Amino acid sequence: MRSAILGGGPGGLYSALLLKQRDPRAEVTLIERNRADDTFGWGVVLSDQTVENLCAADTVSGKLIRDGLHRWDDIQVHFRGEVIRSGGHGFAGVGRKALLTLLQARCRALGVQLAFERDSVDAMTIARVIGADLVVAADGLNSRTRDQFASSFKPNVDLRQCRYVWLGTPRRFEAFTFAFVETEHGWFQAHAYRFDEGTSTFIVETPESVWLAAGLDAMDAPQTIAYLEKLFAPFLEGAPLWSNAAHLRGSAMWIRFPRVTCQSWVHTLDVDGRAVPLVLLGDAAHTAHFSIGSGTKLALEDAIALDQQLAAARGDIPVALTRYQAERSVEVLKLQNAARNSTEWFEHVDRYAQFAPEQFAYSLLTRSQRISHENLRVRDPAYVAAFERWFAGRHALDGPAARDATPFAPTVTGAARAEAAPAAAEAAPLTPMFTPYTVRGLTLANRVVVSPMAQYSATNDGMPTEWHLVHLGSRAAGGAGLVFCEMTCVSPEGRITPWCPGLWTDAQRDAWARIVRFVHEWTPSRIGLQLGHSGGKGSTKRMWDAVDMPLDDGNWPLIAPSATQYLSGISQLARAMEPADFARVKDEFVQATRRGAGAGFDWLELHCAHGYLLSAFLSPLTNLRTDHYGKTLEGRLRFPVEVFRAMRAVWPVDKPMSVRISAHDWAPGGNTDDDAVIIAKAFKAAGADMIDVSSGQVTKEEKPVFGRMFQTPFADRVRQEAGIATIAVGNITDADQVNSILAAGRADLVAIARPHLTNPAWTLLEAAKWGLSGAEWPAQYRSGQQQLARLMERERAAAALLAPADTRKPGELT
Repeated sequence: MRSAILGGGPGGLYSALLLKQRDPRAEVTLIERNRADDTFGWGVVLSDQTVENLCAADTVSGKLIRDGLHRWDDIQVHFRGEVIRSGGHGFAGVGRKALLTLLQARCRALGVQLAFERDSVDAMTIARVIGADLVVAADGLNSRTRDQFASSFKPNVDLRQCRYVWLGTPRRFEAFTFAFVETEHGWFQAHAYRFDEGTSTFIVETPESVWLAAGLDAMDAPQTIAYLEKLFAPFLEGAPLWSNAAHLRGSAMWIRFPRVTCQSWVHTLDVDGRAVPLVLLGDAAHTAHFSIGSGTKLALEDAIALDQQLAAARGDIPVALTRYQAERSVEVLKLQNAARNSTEWFEHVDRYAQFAPEQFAYSLLTRSQRISHENLRVRDPAYVAAFERWFAGRHALDGPAARDATPFAPTVTGAARAEAAPAAAEAAPLTPMFTPYTVRGLTLANRVVVSPMAQYSATNDGMPTEWHLVHLGSRAAGGAGLVFCEMTCVSPEGRITPWCPGLWTDAQRDAWARIVRFVHEWTPSRIGLQLGHSGGKGSTKRMWDAVDMPLDDGNWPLIAPSATQYLSGISQLARAMEPADFARVKDEFVQATRRGAGAGFDWLELHCAHGYLLSAFLSPLTNLRTDHYGKTLEGRLRFPVEVFRAMRAVWPVDKPMSVRISAHDWAPGGNTDDDAVIIAKAFKAAGADMIDVSSGQVTKEEKPVFGRMFQTPFADRVRQEAGIATIAVGNITDADQVNSILAAGRADLVAIARPHLTNPAWTLLEAAKWGLSGAEWPAQYRSGQQQLARLMERERAAAALLAPADTRKPGELT
């Protein structure tokens, strides 16, 4: 087989040597437009796992790379004069120039033809000249090949908000160092790591607005270097900063990171009637922000996968390329999603600058949502134990002087860390999940919430039944700190289905009071009431019969902000609310609130999400009014806030109130998280204690982006920017995720829905599964607790025995 590799970076070189190594008879030619010794980067970061993969793919070059690495185990965060250090991260750096030299030598030894300074050669020309059977385009971030055949590859390039510059320094950073400096214009951050005996990479990043305000757009390279040397002088310790981008003029050394994705990685060239496959590799196909690892790592792993698929396909190149894209696109997407979270964290350092240094550092370490609380514990148990003790000391949510009362003990390094680990484990501090939470006059035993989940099991007159007693009671006994009943409707016409419960009569109040009494008398949990009105999504069948479909008979008239149909051509047409409707609906919410207080509920939540009546007011997709209850977001907020204020006025002052919102409509023209921040601020001003942050279900035209903890970034942003406590919800499935969310300050409570449907004692089981202290078991179940604890301890011991010798290799930085 004749192969042409376009691009002489690490990915192209490694692809060339693997193809030649697998079949020495193959003719492999690599073409690069720059000189052999040109490089515009400094150090390359590789994880332990990537190095293992390289050694397995090519022992000769893998060993040379491994022997040339400068290793570090620790991450060090400098923030507001304090240093937080954690270890066990298992990474190493190597000079980009050294890596290129090594791979070039290996290619030559195997017989790869290397052609440098070939600037004018394109894919079609080289395929024709050498008679290529396969062309691999590894020509980098600014791939000419990708642009030339854009109609096939369908690339998308998203330029991110920060500007960054890639520099070097003789300062020897022994840990991967994040240094944050606040200026009058905003925040700058440096990512620094040593990659050889005398040199470190030093990347400086800042939002473009800060970059412009500081005047860096008008500075040339020497002026920029001088500015940054002064800015980061405390961390450079007198060492200079170097640039190897002399070919760039003015401020062009500052880059906006482009997030590259391609719908397809494969194109077929028509070379004089011969079909020649062309495939993208590395940055030509995809990019992931440098804060999550390196593009070099991805390109090297692409090359390994491509070679393996070509070998497995036994000469069927199109099949091999299809499998290659299928395999790598999934892995790249996972990393790109994590990189998106990481990128956005660094774009919005100002969001987290209000954190104490302890939580700021934890938030940074877990910013991608791939590195979790328990993963950090495996890497550095002493660090996590110290953090947990600090967090537990602040359980009254940012209470005054809490930080001073609970000092954070920075971790130590090397052998001393190993000695500290047993003592840290013995101390067994409460994890964030089992740390109490206090708001107004209520203290929750832990931070797990059972989400409001429709049961469609009330009587036809809205009375809760024995099902609700058992459903809610069992979950309260199952250990959750707060249990919410499902959306309880304020009027018969406000129900979703005829089988939804209500609170428009005193008899309903008394039926709910029985359930509340059970929770109070038999469990340590508290119970919350969620009040709502279905609006234009009412008068439907049960979910398990037909989702959102109207009743076959017995339908009632619907109201909404505007005359709309939820299911176009199917749902009943809701009429637009008139003046009399506003006064009546508000009074229904107030009377239901009074009854909720009479029933003894501990917490009240107003449902303003998922397209129901008040949610429909908030969204521009469903509120088309032209009066003062519409037009602008301020107008759309007016009625929901009026309702909330009226409810707050009659709800006991010592009991909390929250509002559930849809933070994103997931549809063009709808609300986004920008609007969610404004909405949250409005409810905070009206007296809300917390925002329960969900998303979607406002329109059937929505296209949500699902994934692990997919709504948590919305809760995070609302919490930081609106300055109000939040509840995170959405595909959160285990205690490790709960602890990670809480510890990083992304939310204050975590709501678990579907896992609680399948396991009423989810909270207690998770505590046993992870070996967490703080769960309060009912006395009646404690004999079972002891047996479960023994079983889980044996399972953890067996898992540890069967795990690889070094379980701390994470695969990417964070």
